[in-house]
Amino acid sequence: MQRLYIKFYLTVVAALIVFVSAAVLLWRLAEEDARTPQYLDIAAELTGALLPDADAPPSDDQKALDALHRKLRFDLALYRPDGVIIATAGRPPPRFDVRKARPGWRRGREGPSFTLQLPDGRWLVARQVRERPNPTLWIAAFLALVAVAVAVGAYPVVRGLGRRIERLKAGVEKLGTGDLGARVKVEGRDEIAALAESFNRSAERIEGLVAAHRLLLANCSHELRTPLARIGVAASLLGEQADPRTRASLKRDIAELDGLIDQILLTSRLEAVSSLDKREPVDLLALAAEEAAHYDIEAEGTPVTVEGDRLLLRRLVRNLLENARRYAGDGPIDVTVAPAAGRAVLEVRDHGPGVPPNERERIFEPFYRLAATRESGRGSGLGLALVREIARRHGGEAVCLAADGSGSRFRVDLPAA
Repeated sequence: MQRLYIKFYLTVVAALIVFVSAAVLLWRLAEEDARTPQYLDIAAELTGALLPDADAPPSDDQKALDALHRKLRFDLALYRPDGVIIATAGRPPPRFDVRKARPGWRRGREGPSFTLQLPDGRWLVARQVRERPNPTLWIAAFLALVAVAVAVGAYPVVRGLGRRIERLKAGVEKLGTGDLGARVKVEGRDEIAALAESFNRSAERIEGLVAAHRLLLANCSHELRTPLARIGVAASLLGEQADPRTRASLKRDIAELDGLIDQILLTSRLEAVSSLDKREPVDLLALAAEEAAHYDIEAEGTPVTVEGDRLLLRRLVRNLLENARRYAGDGPIDVTVAPAAGRAVLEVRDHGPGVPPNERERIFEPFYRLAATRESGRGSGLGLALVREIARRHGGEAVCLAADGSGSRFRVDLPAA
């Protein structure tokens, strides 16, 4: 993933590169425009006036070139219209081909030279005695130095802005993972600071609403236990005069409601704390065997020790077994525990109707039930949600997998001690 501050910084650097390139290009174009044929014609006329006529003896041409060489400090070479050399002054002239000659500046291996065609058809080639630095290169170097200075100076500013955005991103991620106390530091007075303040206000509001919701849920669940206990006592005092079916149905409903309240309270407690209250070594196979015995089921496998809360792990196994017993029908229930790559894997399989593939993830959502479960009125939709929450609190995961044949297979993997 490309960091935001890198994008900002590369944008600044790219803008500087474009600026330097455009400045150099404009300079070169302006320099080329200054070398128009009009100026070349004027230079040719003036130079022709300083040199002897074309029919003058070569000695006169040599004297004139020597004088110009001393004054202008240029290496000079005079050629006839057919390219034959007439006279030179200074270093040997560069290679000259009249067929390729063009008036103006050109750069060669021996340095830049200037070629003029005099009005009488002769050619004059001039070369600097000491080559002067190209002003375009100096300007480009200066602008490049300025660009580097701006880039170096812009980096701390852009990086500081990027760090503030990264801290804001980290705060949003912490809030998204369930840490309702996540806040970000407000720095400066710009739009990012305003965004940080808005995030903190929103997080504080969310934390208050969730806390109020949890408190209301816990208080309601707690207060429901008192009338529920009274109903249970009244049901037991009905005596033999009451219809046995009615009394049994009433006791079953009371037990289911009591279990629902117990799961709601446990869910509220898990949401209220960010970590486990206590950790201790727990033999997962022994724990599964104890819970399976209540359902006349035998747990098989290899003993594996995990670190965690024994009561929560017991609730995890119990909810899986209760879910399997509810949907297994007349088929058997298989409970296995085995180690795998440093993990403890618990599997509970039933041979019931199974869970459709598109709903194997949704059944772990609180209060979500399959269509058949809603029609029969069985279950509350909290059991499997608690299984996954307890597994994650122990550093593991709970999933529903396809089983060979019919039924469902629930797997819980936890870190082995």
